[in-house]
Amino acid sequence: MAALTRRERFPFPDLPEWFETLPARFAMPTMSNLYAVRIEDYTQDGRYVMRAELPGVSTEDIDVVIGGGVLTVKAQRTEQDVEKHRSEIRYGSMSRSVTLPTGADEDDVRADYTDGMLTVSVGLGSEKAGVKHVEIRHGG
Repeated sequence: MAALTRRERFPFPDLPEWFETLPARFAMPTMSNLYAVRIEDYTQDGRYVMRAELPGVSTEDIDVVIGGGVLTVKAQRTEQDVEKHRSEIRYGSMSRSVTLPTGADEDDVRADYTDGMLTVSVGLGSEKAGVKHVEIRHGG
């Protein structure tokens, strides 16, 4: 009589490798090599304000673009050419676009960069943004 042999096989052979790469799986790439800039936005003193975290980026590597009701912040963080023991810092291009509130005045824009935080403010129109009363005509 032949003896039956049983082969132990792990049913999910890629699972250990998947867990090893887990942190990279939750990275925030938005397109190929671009990373999202983390922001907060609010309205204060009649202005729309957006603050963006850009630590370690020089002002020469930041570009703020406004047009068509959209505010875009682009930045580039350059990697230092040194031998590293570890690196958890993201290098390369970063970008973030937000839709401006109705009534934003694209000609009234200010930007300030202090301690790794970029603050961009856009003036808001004095009239109620986008509110318009429409007269109803009686058809008879």
